[in-house]
Amino acid sequence: MAFWEEKSLVEMSDAEWEALCDGCGRCCLIKLEDEDTGTLITSDVRCKLLDGDACTCTDYPNRQKQVPDCVKLTPQNVGEIPWIPTTCAYRRLAEGKGLAWWHPLVSGDPQTVIDVGVSVKGRTFLETEVEPDEWEDHAVDWPEWEPPEHL
Repeated sequence: MAFWEEKSLVEMSDAEWEALCDGCGRCCLIKLEDEDTGTLITSDVRCKLLDGDACTCTDYPNRQKQVPDCVKLTPQNVGEIPWIPTTCAYRRLAEGKGLAWWHPLVSGDPQTVIDVGVSVKGRTFLETEVEPDEWEDHAVDWPEWEPPEHL
């Protein structure tokens, strides 16, 4: 039995916790909040530390020093953060859904995250290259898209 099937999120080691990340990069997209409604809007503008092709943080160990509003996901907060994508392994496990078939721990291939369209690879703009007053023009709904259970 796989570790994510026999352990709760709080029982996982740091290495197991980190292995759950599918590397999609969706959590590193800039989110905007509609001041009138409180609705969260996701943009295609990525954090200055996210490599848009590799979908990895360029300074992961120091990300919270570099980006003070970077949220570190923990077993305690993962179920409370409204902007975590429905495809996120942490969210799926917290909700009792298990990992999706395309997750690298299930498929054995990190390419499946890209192939099914979950990854942000090649679809974003670096936050330092887009003026903050233009972020609203970059609102997109594709980060909420979820692939079918099987292709």
